Amino acid sequence: MRFPGVIGKLSLFLVLFLATGVISASAQEDNLKEFPMRFAILGDRTGGHVPGIYGQVVKEVERMRPDFVMNVGDMIEGYTADTMVLISEWNEYDSLLQGLSRPIYRTPGNHDITMDEMLELYRRYCGEPVYSFTRRGVHFIIMDNSRIEKVEDFDKEQLDWLVDDLTKNQDVLYTMVFFHKPFWSKTLAYGKPDSLHDIFVKYGVDAVFSGHFHTYFSGLYDGIKYTAVGSSGGDTETGLTGIKFHFAWVTVDGEGIHIAPILYQAVRAWDEVSAAENEFAYVKGSQVISFASPLLVDNELKPLGGMVSARIWNPNSEETLSDTLVWDVPSGWTIEPSRMAVTIPPLDSTTVNFRVMMDAPLYPAPEASLNYPYAVGKYTSTQKGLAVQRTAFCVRAEKKPKIDGKIGEGEWAEPVSKFFSPDGGPATTDGVDFYFSYDDKNLYLGAYCKESRPDSIMAAITEHDGAIYGEDCVGYFFYPGKDTVYQIYINPNGAVFDQAIFRNENGEMESIREWDGKYEVKTARGEGFWSVEAAVPLAQLNAMIKEGDEWGLNFRRKQRRLGTSSDWMIPIEYDPELLGKLIAK
Repeated sequence: MRFPGVIGKLSLFLVLFLATGVISASAQEDNLKEFPMRFAILGDRTGGHVPGIYGQVVKEVERMRPDFVMNVGDMIEGYTADTMVLISEWNEYDSLLQGLSRPIYRTPGNHDITMDEMLELYRRYCGEPVYSFTRRGVHFIIMDNSRIEKVEDFDKEQLDWLVDDLTKNQDVLYTMVFFHKPFWSKTLAYGKPDSLHDIFVKYGVDAVFSGHFHTYFSGLYDGIKYTAVGSSGGDTETGLTGIKFHFAWVTVDGEGIHIAPILYQAVRAWDEVSAAENEFAYVKGSQVISFASPLLVDNELKPLGGMVSARIWNPNSEETLSDTLVWDVPSGWTIEPSRMAVTIPPLDSTTVNFRVMMDAPLYPAPEASLNYPYAVGKYTSTQKGLAVQRTAFCVRAEKKPKIDGKIGEGEWAEPVSKFFSPDGGPATTDGVDFYFSYDDKNLYLGAYCKESRPDSIMAAITEHDGAIYGEDCVGYFFYPGKDTVYQIYINPNGAVFDQAIFRNENGEMESIREWDGKYEVKTARGEGFWSVEAAVPLAQLNAMIKEGDEWGLNFRRKQRRLGTSSDWMIPIEYDPELLGKLIAK
């Protein structure tokens, strides 16, 4: 019996191409080195196909522009002799390939030819189930094991054809074989004999591809690369690799055969996201969820109240935001409700309230997530951690403290000494106490930094605006209002780095490094500590302080030898919404 080497729907050009035979191996090798050949392999579409997946995988394959496409079978659900059902299923499958601009070579699967009665329709739509062809010095053999269950069941006629075909094509650069059921996984993988593999070894087959199990796996046996391509649309679970829906990508060149599975939705269109859409999402995404009233906690990290108000904003001018806000709630926290459906017209917003209870460390805090439209028909996710605000007190000074760097008794009150490491865990630096005071003209800062190894203090910089944030230092972020955050860092030499930070017209926090303040600063060092005192004129912050006023605040101590910091609130950010409160009393 003769098994033709072309499928039913090949163009006349392709038929003529295949009929030309092969060129010399040396010429093939030169050709491949100069022009690598790349093709895709589609995995099983059935059984139990998941609607919508296979067609999208085909689109992803087309975006990669392979030289051609292979498959490993199971294109239709089949398992019936009803001609009308089969015709409908084959027409449906062919419709999924309409966007494919490259030729596809098909391999019969058990769903495609379950019984002899299905064979004629297979020939009508796909051509002969057993055939071979050569492209650019690479020989491809497609075999049919759709109706057999083990390697010993291959009929003699097909095996004789295989040997004859391999014999006639010994001068090719590489040989690859395709069949649906990976019998080799039950033989070679267990070290058992495999008569088909013996033929492959004898005649120099280089790679074998199968499908059937909807799971990706591979093996190298006697120098032959065996690959089982998993599901491109058939019902499946992720395998041991975590690979679920996918296709395989094969590159052939003078150095060998290179195979890689590509996960579904990994290949996108060139214009998937425009630069304008990217900028829109970058700038607007962080503003979709904001907190009008955060959760306040006192200096002992206990909640002050239990209601939190969140503003949900739809930044898109054309698309309605319709999604469910979902809270990721760590152990020890409770948020009610933990899920809330929201529908917000274009450029509109709504305010929603949540009851929050906490009997846990302050960090990690709950996080809300929501999908929003960044363009018409395009959604992406945004996340926002629950706004938790600590409170610290700024005590009115009866008289101006003596700025000598020494934290003297009676000059400072209500120290803040509870801090966190940058990851939200307990602070790992040596201890530190921060103090805040004020009068009509100045904001006063004091910090006492314990240091168990004073000789290790790193503080080489003495000039203003040097990179002291890379040395031992204390740092502050003040937000008196009026849209500007002031950052002030001081090292043990009394050197200062400062800048003003504001939200620009795009909604991004932008720094002005040229902004410079004038301060009265003194530092001191002693056995087991270094300390700092500073007077910051309120006028240069464009601010005044009176009892009851509230500023945005964060502050930290950085200890270089330990490579970490003690942070009052995390994350350390410029955004005023992420700052705590400094309350004047």
